[in-house]
Amino acid sequence: MPSASSASFVSLVVVFATAAIWPSAESYRVDKYSLLMPNVQPKKMDLYLCTPIRIDPSKSYFIVGFEPKAHGHTSHHMLLYGCSDPGSEDPVWNCGEMQMASSTHKAYMHSTPCKSGSNIMYAWARDAPTLKLPDGVGFKVGGDSQINYLVLQVHYHRTFDDDETDNSGIYLHYTEQQLDKQAGVYLLATNGRIPPNSIEHMETSCPLYETGKVIHPFAYRVHTHELGKVVAGYRVKNSNGVQKWDLLGKRDPMTPQMFYPIENNITVKFGDILAARCTMESRRNTVTRIGATSDDEMCNFYVMYWVEGTEPLEQQLCVSEGSPRYYWYNDPYLTNIPDEEASTL
Repeated sequence: MPSASSASFVSLVVVFATAAIWPSAESYRVDKYSLLMPNVQPKKMDLYLCTPIRIDPSKSYFIVGFEPKAHGHTSHHMLLYGCSDPGSEDPVWNCGEMQMASSTHKAYMHSTPCKSGSNIMYAWARDAPTLKLPDGVGFKVGGDSQINYLVLQVHYHRTFDDDETDNSGIYLHYTEQQLDKQAGVYLLATNGRIPPNSIEHMETSCPLYETGKVIHPFAYRVHTHELGKVVAGYRVKNSNGVQKWDLLGKRDPMTPQMFYPIENNITVKFGDILAARCTMESRRNTVTRIGATSDDEMCNFYVMYWVEGTEPLEQQLCVSEGSPRYYWYNDPYLTNIPDEEASTL
């Protein structure tokens, strides 16, 4: 899958081998490629590190599965980005939030995961297992796609001794067979803050504005830090003058933060709304804000979907202001809100 034509990435490319897997499970051959941290040594808490691979531009590949190689006691979470251009040409760089740049790890330069064309393709946390996409569905990379590089981001939540290194990462399952169903990920998230000693709802809603697109959600993933109790996501659709809220998924975010299957056969079309709520419970005596460290919080609901015969959505991220500025009940486009269902398991 990767190309060694760029000298900056030769050291990353040559150390990995490819092996065939799933030779008969589908009607096409599936191979495996290792995208791992090159034995890094984090020396401060909450360090985000990125490492890239360049995709062979002469052909298209379809990623059909993600096999994590990581442990929750070392990595808080991992993200896989598809990029037009990576944030750096270094083998490893510090890719934490920009507000953390002042405390940049001295061993690594600071940059974003992607310089251009950023797409979140996969996320892992809390010892989640392997994810295999439905038969015939894959993330298109290389060739005439906009994804020329894959960038692995690992959020470390412990420091390493001088004799320790880490090679956490992902084994990518891919095929060279051209697939008609292209996968994508849409992320619903919030900003905002959680008052001390309170139960708070962090909420977002995102209308689908791209005409001619019909997305087929098939998996969802929730993500909070320590204060999350319930995270729920919905497709909101007007039906005969009444808003209907169809559940995409609901989880306790303290369980493995993997992509879980969406059981209902739901499509999302132009004019429909995707909405998510994180119910947070704080027993802290201080305000908790949305942010990048383990002491901050996050409210994320990921929707993994496929489209047939077209490209995935151009928009991949929707972020609300969050509490105390935004709630479902003060959104003029939302009615018939399933308040109790969205906050209880």
